[in-house]
Amino acid sequence: MRTIPIFAEKPRSTVETLEFRASPPLSLYVHVPWCIRKCPYCDFNSHEAGGAVPEKEYVAALLQDLQSALPLIWGRPVVSVFFGGGTPSLLSPAAIDELLAAFRALARLTPDAEITLEANPGTAEAGRFAGYRAAGVTRLSLGIQSFDDGHLQALGRVHDSNEARHAAELASRHFETFNLDLMYGLPGQSHAQALADVEQALAFKPTHLSCYQLTLEPNTRFAAFPPELPESDQCADMQEAIEARLAAAGFRNYETSAFARPEWLCRHNLNYWQFGDYLGIGAGAHSKLTLHDRVLRQMRWKHPKAYFEQVAAGTPVQDEQQVAARDLPFEFLMNALRLADGFAPDLFEQRTSLPISVIVPQLKAAEADGLLTVSAEQIAPTLQGRRFLNVLLERFLAEGG
Repeated sequence: MRTIPIFAEKPRSTVETLEFRASPPLSLYVHVPWCIRKCPYCDFNSHEAGGAVPEKEYVAALLQDLQSALPLIWGRPVVSVFFGGGTPSLLSPAAIDELLAAFRALARLTPDAEITLEANPGTAEAGRFAGYRAAGVTRLSLGIQSFDDGHLQALGRVHDSNEARHAAELASRHFETFNLDLMYGLPGQSHAQALADVEQALAFKPTHLSCYQLTLEPNTRFAAFPPELPESDQCADMQEAIEARLAAAGFRNYETSAFARPEWLCRHNLNYWQFGDYLGIGAGAHSKLTLHDRVLRQMRWKHPKAYFEQVAAGTPVQDEQQVAARDLPFEFLMNALRLADGFAPDLFEQRTSLPISVIVPQLKAAEADGLLTVSAEQIAPTLQGRRFLNVLLERFLAEGG
């Protein structure tokens, strides 16, 4: 695409006073911190339940947590809700119904809000899918990871391939829109096996697929005892083949690891990537909230026991920090450049309260190196920029850090 010189080059702003004239869209994230068993690759805030979860007590704590946060979001519509974990499907449909009814009463949940619940394909959780839909969940996200028993065992998953297929079939029956999570680059996985997982997923006609390469995250069992993974070139070949197959099936790779049929992009996650706001409640949940003169980040207490205690004391937030004005450009770009379409210059200004001119030198340099396309209407990563996103982002971090 022909690029257009659109910005006068100016030095990075050192202004620390911000003024936001309009609030970004607001989402609600609800964290459920328990799992049946901790997966060896998982670095999320999750804890083995060791039996039945304290559902009644946790629902009460979540609602108390939300009530304490209402002054920060008063009057703002909530456009999406996401139950994440952990394993949210360890909560019963009755608990989800109670929470959603309270969200509608306490917050301005829009009538067409997207409401997503992450679910485990295990038999017990899959039996609840119809109940979740009746409770008001509009979108299910299933953590399949693979349809191969050997790979599921290597990943430490609690479900097998039969349960995975059964859960996907139930999701397609009860939900108009649902996501299947897949991973590739698994221990001992071949190119053909990675594509076989994709073919099996497509057979259930999902509206959305998330395809992640397995990475060894710090502070996980896999980091301490690394399995033998396919070579990086093999993983790159898997990625390209998966992208090509899904494109042929009518899916658009609209975000680094997200593929959707037209009109079925995940609105909740899209709000994250467009640097919208989100209030996070529950153990270890994170928030990003834009006030008239600042952007706040919060984190709730991580361990369930500490969370219960601190909510009861009226102090659910463990850490709260104001994002410095000089850090906002990088934080915005770290999200927006994950999108294939990138962002419009005016969105940068709306979300950061800074003029686009503060990042012109980096934009021009990245464009010259073939990592970005820049026009008056849109700034987007090229295919090379998407492949080397960390390299692209480092340019902005160096200037903003």
